[in-house]
Amino acid sequence: MSREFELCPGRRVGGEQPCFIIAEIGQNHQGDLAIAKRMIRMAKDCGADCAKFQKSELEYKFNKKALERPYISKHSWGKTYGDHKRHLEFSHDQYRELKKYAEEIGIFFTASGMDEMAVEFLHELDVPFFKVGSGDTNNFPYLEKTAKKGRPMVISSGMQSMNTMHKVYQIVKPINPNFCFLQCTSAYPLQPEDVNLRVISAYQSAFPDIPIGYSGHETGIAISVAAVAMGSKVVERHVTLDKTWKGSDHQASLEPNELAELVKAIRTVEKAMGSPVKQLLPCEMACNEKLGKSVVAKVTIPEGTVLTLDMLTVKVGEPKGFPPEAIFDLVGQKVKKNIEEDETITEQAVENHVKKVKC
Repeated sequence: MSREFELCPGRRVGGEQPCFIIAEIGQNHQGDLAIAKRMIRMAKDCGADCAKFQKSELEYKFNKKALERPYISKHSWGKTYGDHKRHLEFSHDQYRELKKYAEEIGIFFTASGMDEMAVEFLHELDVPFFKVGSGDTNNFPYLEKTAKKGRPMVISSGMQSMNTMHKVYQIVKPINPNFCFLQCTSAYPLQPEDVNLRVISAYQSAFPDIPIGYSGHETGIAISVAAVAMGSKVVERHVTLDKTWKGSDHQASLEPNELAELVKAIRTVEKAMGSPVKQLLPCEMACNEKLGKSVVAKVTIPEGTVLTLDMLTVKVGEPKGFPPEAIFDLVGQKVKKNIEEDETITEQAVENHVKKVKC
């Protein structure tokens, strides 16, 4: 079982703790602070644990030529990629305002630090944990500096190999033991055949001392629910208020009704996981009383007869008698009274019967 740690104040992940659900707002707020607040409220109302954004210090994330690159797309907010990103990037003061709003309504708030300077700001902002986006998972100097901040970390693994993830583990673990990996495929929207949920199991085997989760970019909720059934302790999904809005992430995002349904489904699956002990449950007693079968006489059996298998059969009997699994134990035992054909075989009818105690 993966070890537990406190991801946010008062909220642990791993072990038997409930799945931590991150609503990834990212930059689906269209650069509008009012929309961003609406999305935080939506995440809270739908039952998510955390509203997450993406913070960049653009000159540290991109070089000049990348920022000056023409950006001609239906999703563009400017003539160059830099203009586009600047439109979508909130200021430090706006981030402070958003964090305060999230605290006021009672939902955890954080962001992916998309470069080292963004991590510095988020550390100053006092976010509960750092989210490492897939694009920085193989950025080893970034990982080391982020781990040294001492805050819990959630690390996505899109575009990475298992060999790289072992290296990430070896870098982060000695510095900061409070982190988890998320299986992720960086495609928007993600097709089911590229999800590879079995990587969750591979991570659980390779890294048994950290929680494992899932960050999904698929449409719908079924795959994310399956990830929880496989043991994911953190689930992250992009969210939007309207999938038709401008922006490449909206199509792979969940609208409010879908996010609410995902949260509900995850909590239902967690209840359904239950206990590994297989036994007759109290809720099954009524069905067992009504339809549970017993050993009955296939033929008339005179008093003193030693039972053989061909004398016995199994039916729903009244009254209840020996359960079907006892039929072979009855063979070779002597009956101490006449038993009519089709009559239930009861304990009182079998000589020297000793009821077995279930352990």
